[in-house]
Amino acid sequence: MKFRPLHDRVVVKRIEAEEKTAGGIIIPDTAKEKPQQGEIIAVGPGGRDEAGKLVPLDVKVGDRVLFGKWSGTEVKLDGVEYLIMKESDIMGVLTDTEAKKKAA
Repeated sequence: MKFRPLHDRVVVKRIEAEEKTAGGIIIPDTAKEKPQQGEIIAVGPGGRDEAGKLVPLDVKVGDRVLFGKWSGTEVKLDGVEYLIMKESDIMGVLTDTEAKKKAA
């Protein structure tokens, strides 16, 4: 099934939470918090400004993003859980600093 969000909405798939702490302690499923990181799966065409002009989104498919703990609406499509949220709910895009260093 394909899903195309409307306007300034995006579809995000959460990145799985760590199974262990930095010290090596295994975290049980009941104690895990849902991760606040995800990967953009689909983006809408963009919002409209006051003049009716289409304003494209700043994020694109494949971006890794941070979002608020209570952001978005959880949906299940083809047995996979996703979040649908407005672009304004996204706090920022995670960048790979190592890749940038190698490219420079």
